Amino acid sequence: MNWLRPKGLAWRSAARLAAPAADCDLERPLHVFFCLADHFEPKRAGAPPTVQRERVERWRREYPRSVAGLTDSVGRPPRHSFFYPAEEYEPEHLDALAELCRQGMGEVEIHLHHDGDTSEHLRETLLEFKETLHHRHALLARNAAGEIAYGFIHGNWALDNSRRDGRWCGVNDELTVLRETGCYADFTMPSAPADCQTSTINSIYYAFDDPRRPKSHDRGEPARVGRRPPDEGLLMIQGPLALDWRSRKWGLLPRLENGDLHGGRAPAIARMRLWLRAGVTVAGRPDWRFVKLHAHGAHEPNAAVLLGEPMRRFHESLAETARRHAAFKYYYVTAREMADLVHQAEAGAERPALAPLPAGDR
Repeated sequence: MNWLRPKGLAWRSAARLAAPAADCDLERPLHVFFCLADHFEPKRAGAPPTVQRERVERWRREYPRSVAGLTDSVGRPPRHSFFYPAEEYEPEHLDALAELCRQGMGEVEIHLHHDGDTSEHLRETLLEFKETLHHRHALLARNAAGEIAYGFIHGNWALDNSRRDGRWCGVNDELTVLRETGCYADFTMPSAPADCQTSTINSIYYAFDDPRRPKSHDRGEPARVGRRPPDEGLLMIQGPLALDWRSRKWGLLPRLENGDLHGGRAPAIARMRLWLRAGVTVAGRPDWRFVKLHAHGAHEPNAAVLLGEPMRRFHESLAETARRHAAFKYYYVTAREMADLVHQAEAGAERPALAPLPAGDR
């Protein structure tokens, strides 16, 4: 039954898809962190400048209205993480996104599509782009060492040269380049059914680079309570990957649930239960669930879902779920905040700590 094994998944991982182990009993204490990592690509499909501007302007205009009045369990509004492609840089687009960020609506991180690249060129690209985002647009935060830090999503899923045909990357030591240029975490996975999918699924872990080989993030060391982050590892925060037997293709085959929100599949509480059962946690902190979703939000059919009634209904359903289940707490976080929460869990925190947003940003 090859349909049970998306390309690139080991049989052991495919079996985990069929039987998620994590409990999602909403009557037990549960802290759920929702991060929407948007591969935000205004130039998608070769769009001309007028279409690009319309796509970005739609978000600048409609996103604040779409989340107005919505808050999570601690009173914070929905937060959007715009992973903007370095190779698509246009100052006016980033200015518009920066305006949203100043309103407390989210943050911008780095996305990149490249092909046949080299370590040296990749390093230059990332350093130049993060400097531009920070100094030209007042985006990206500095880490404890004072370095401009960024979250990353690889275009075409081909992180660390992981495609079997070698396309859409070319850099076998990409994890090292990312870490050394200030990447605090990678948010690329899952990619199934694409062949870049790792055999490690539904996990938060540290990947260690082997510069001689591709796909060094296929396995790694789990993030764990009481264990300090390793100096040489790159934090990998994966989204959920499961089989959805309630939504079958042709009445027989289960749909692959990979956390993608798009025009053909809106968020829903039924999907949320699968995301929770996927059990993406820091080892030793099972009551903290990390739900990293993804989308391509600039594309018009997807924007209609994310900025329209389908997404708002999901937010309202979350609030209703929390009203009916007092132990269920949910939090809207950006990619950076999600990585911070991973480190809080590693440090042994009993309850999540999120910085309140300024009153003027709500």
